[in-house]
Amino acid sequence: MKEVPEAIVCEGCDAIYHRRQLRRREVSHCRRCGTELDRHAGDQAARVLPLTVACLILFAIANLFPIVEIELQGLSSETTLAGAVMVLAGEGMSPVALLVLATTILFPLVQLCILLYLLLPMQRERRPAGFDVLVRLLQMLEPWGMIEVFLLGVLVAIVKLSSMAQVIAGPALWAFMALTVLLTAVLAFSPRTFWEMAFEPRPGQQA
Repeated sequence: MKEVPEAIVCEGCDAIYHRRQLRRREVSHCRRCGTELDRHAGDQAARVLPLTVACLILFAIANLFPIVEIELQGLSSETTLAGAVMVLAGEGMSPVALLVLATTILFPLVQLCILLYLLLPMQRERRPAGFDVLVRLLQMLEPWGMIEVFLLGVLVAIVKLSSMAQVIAGPALWAFMALTVLLTAVLAFSPRTFWEMAFEPRPGQQA
């Protein structure tokens, strides 16, 4: 069995400590600056798994249904997120379209799929194939999911357009709102916790 790494570095002041096995709900802090060093994983994985599934369902709704419907002088128009990306690309704004596609569709979807792939087997105390690479990839992608930024931009646009046309919120807009809240909870699950779960001694094993 692999052992728990012996050292842990404080993210606040770079102080180095010997890492110790924490008990349930126990948290360790840096003696120098007070930054949180480590915390016991507890049953975080069990709580995050259903939230991840819910996020994937909301993600599908947010991308398959219209975001808003705009009615102006008897004419109506509606679009999905993918449709908005295609319009941006067609208007000669390919870099912006690529950025929207990556930060609001690809990166969040990859994060959720990786989380689901890692969490399911670890519920049965098994490490999935590619564990090391996927945990590192999850850490790399964490800053790049910007659904909340996109939602804020949509809400600002709706407020501005409401003075000129009738704007009707579509199912995708409500799904995006719920998704933003759930993603905040899901992505608060630190990828570092996966390492703790992988190295944590199982019942009947010695640390």
